[in-house]
Amino acid sequence: MQEMTFEKDSSTGYLTNHMARLFVAGLQRRIKPLGLMTGQFPALLALWSKDGRSQKELIQLLDIEQATLANTLSRMERDGLINRRPSEDDGRVQLIYLTEAAKALEKPAILAAQETNAIALKDFSDEEKKQFMEMMWRAISALQEEATS
Repeated sequence: MQEMTFEKDSSTGYLTNHMARLFVAGLQRRIKPLGLMTGQFPALLALWSKDGRSQKELIQLLDIEQATLANTLSRMERDGLINRRPSEDDGRVQLIYLTEAAKALEKPAILAAQETNAIALKDFSDEEKKQFMEMMWRAISALQEEATS
């Protein structure tokens, strides 16, 4: 029987996960002084781009589990970042709105994310950055296709 080996240093999945953890840690260091957590960042980005989204819309947009988003939104509401109001079109649907405090955090939080990205890609040329992004999107697309088939 042939022995299976796994070299983490040449594993796309392992390296991607390792890089993601480093991105999260870098972003967390930068947004913690703002009172934010990295788990809140995707929801905030979605709401900064369009306020007043439903939880269902956020789940689809962010591609996360309903329970995970529900917990994140509860903490955000507790921390004074969002509030929920019934939809004018359908009173059964709650829409999620940013508070003024959350709106005021948009610029510093996005700057924190941009700083983290800039540090990670500082040794990349503009062409390499473009290629890297294109390759990541191709990998994401392939994994999303596999997950839905």
